Amino acid sequence: MMKNLVVLTGAGISAESGINTFRDADGLWEGHDVMEVATPQGFAANPELVLEFYNQRRKELLRVKPNKAHLNLVALEKHFNVEIITQNVDNLHEKAGSKNVTHLHGELLKARSSKDESLVLDWNKDLVLGDLCAKKSQLRPHIVWFGEMVPMLEKAIEITKKADVLVIIGTSMQVYPAASLVDYIEPKTPIYFIDPKPQISENDFNDLTIIKNIASSGTNKLLELLLQ
Repeated sequence: MMKNLVVLTGAGISAESGINTFRDADGLWEGHDVMEVATPQGFAANPELVLEFYNQRRKELLRVKPNKAHLNLVALEKHFNVEIITQNVDNLHEKAGSKNVTHLHGELLKARSSKDESLVLDWNKDLVLGDLCAKKSQLRPHIVWFGEMVPMLEKAIEITKKADVLVIIGTSMQVYPAASLVDYIEPKTPIYFIDPKPQISENDFNDLTIIKNIASSGTNKLLELLLQ
């Protein structure tokens, strides 16, 4: 029986592929105030700006490739039942070959109805005003914006509860609700935390191993530790 390895990933795992991390130090996202481009209110106020913002992110995503960290997680599938829960909206885990990926914050290569959130379409081209769903309402990026519910959270909690090992890569664990997932593991579950500038210490959790590295070299080290 293979052990369940649950991996929580954030922007840090995709940074090495050339995808900019979520926000710059000044709180702007690609030069935009997050409230303008990542809230329902921003979309209502200026839909063209929001659609174009995600069109640029989508073009960027179509140009980049998975990196060593993504591939290392695929390699672990030979030895563990690997479930990835990602805060990222890119498809680099899937592109690398990961079989079980849950996207907490939506997916850039999908669009959805602005009236019925269960109407989701694959979308890899520009999304513009006038692109309508079957119910004749405007399509919007399939992204969970600030202030919106996180529909995949319940599924992520169920996955996390079954973890025999928890790995956290490239996320500060400061963004909720994703940060709360660690509360659902069994008390003695080993945790591996990979981040070049960890904001936690080994006293914060039982059986915590901090690997102070970027995602690619950190996951190389992780493979050594898990497979030794």
